[in-house]
Amino acid sequence: MYLLLKYSCFLFYLSAGVNHFINPDFYFGLIPNYLPYPYGINMLSGLLEMILSLLILSPKYLKIGAWGIVTLLIFFIPSHIYFIRIGSCVPNGFCLDPWIGWFRLIIVHPLLIFWAWNVGKLSFRFVQ
Repeated sequence: MYLLLKYSCFLFYLSAGVNHFINPDFYFGLIPNYLPYPYGINMLSGLLEMILSLLILSPKYLKIGAWGIVTLLIFFIPSHIYFIRIGSCVPNGFCLDPWIGWFRLIIVHPLLIFWAWNVGKLSFRFVQ
């Protein structure tokens, strides 16, 4: 079960990171307008997601990768709040029912954090 958690986490964040480069316009509307350099923020986020996902594969750096993902997800919380504040509609982009924004913030995001945290925490049992 642990290997499934680990490798699915790797694939999920590697894919998400690559998507920041393939489809950057999707993310620009999700970056709060009070933050400068949305292009740089998007590229840095994607790069960090890819690097941290790769660290998960290394027994030596797995804990750093997992905790890095947890930290990155915490930094993404303002984006989720911003999305809710703008009515779950990205200017010149997509619109979702407002409950979806709340669901992502309250349910999905904590589950993603819990998933990455468990990959790092459980690694002690299997890696040492």
